[in-house]
Order: sequence, then structure tokens, then C-alpha cells
Amino acid sequence: MSSLLQNGLIKKALATDSSWGSLVLRVPIGIIFAAHGAQKLFGWFGGHGLEGTAGWMESIGLAPGMLMAFLAGAGEFFGGVLIILGLLTRPAALVLAFTMVVAIFAVHFEHGLFLANNGYEFGLALLAASAALFFYGGGKFSVDGMLSGTK
Repeated sequence: MSSLLQNGLIKKALATDSSWGSLVLRVPIGIIFAAHGAQKLFGWFGGHGLEGTAGWMESIGLAPGMLMAFLAGAGEFFGGVLIILGLLTRPAALVLAFTMVVAIFAVHFEHGLFLANNGYEFGLALLAASAALFFYGGGKFSVDGMLSGTK
């Protein structure tokens, strides 16, 4: 593992600060993303599962629907789990930020800012949180911190 950490790219992917702020942000954001991904992939928590999500994605012009549903669901579910663990926090946060940009512009932007009108405010908050985690890393009690030796 030591030789892997010598690689600059891996070092950058695991880099983190040692703050509490990242931990405080990481856990609830990871839970939200993982739950939304589970709705899309497995139909958990009142979701429509992969087939239902695929049909909806096709209906709004995100085609092929099955691929788009799988990518969004997997990105959110596995990205959320990685964020909770603080493992590969920066790459996971980048994937989640990209997912939120797509959601904002493909689904919510035309409805304005407010959530009550199906607007983009929640997506924007998740985008901001993902971007913050991309820049700061996993913080305290993260697997990234353990692997990189950050205290």
C-alpha cells in the first residue's frame, strides 16, 4: 500500500484536512445521496427502482433511460456510501457534484429556485456540499485520512 501512496494521483485523491467540518458535512450528505440512489436502483424508501426511474428519465429526454437511471442511481448510492465512509471522498464528491449539475439543469432549473415548485434549491445545496467535500476531503474519522496518515 505504501508504494501506491507514493503515486501523486492516489495521494491527491486521498488527501484530506483534519477538520471536523468535513465529517459534519460528510455524514448527512452521504446519507441523503445513498438514500436517493437506493430509491433509483432498488426501489427502497418509496422509490421507483431502476425500471421506473429509467422510464421517467426517458420521458424527460435523458436517454437511454436505463443507462441514465443506472448511472445516476449508482453514482448517488455508491458515492453516498463512499462519502459516509470518507473513502475516495474527493472522486466520489466530484461524481456527485456532476450528478447534481445534470439534475439541476435537466429537471429543476426551468421551475426556478424554490423546492415547493420543484425548483433547484435542494440540488444546489447538494452541489455546494459535494463541491466543498471535493475541495476539503473527508476530514476527521475518514478512511482517506487513515490511509494517507492525516490525523
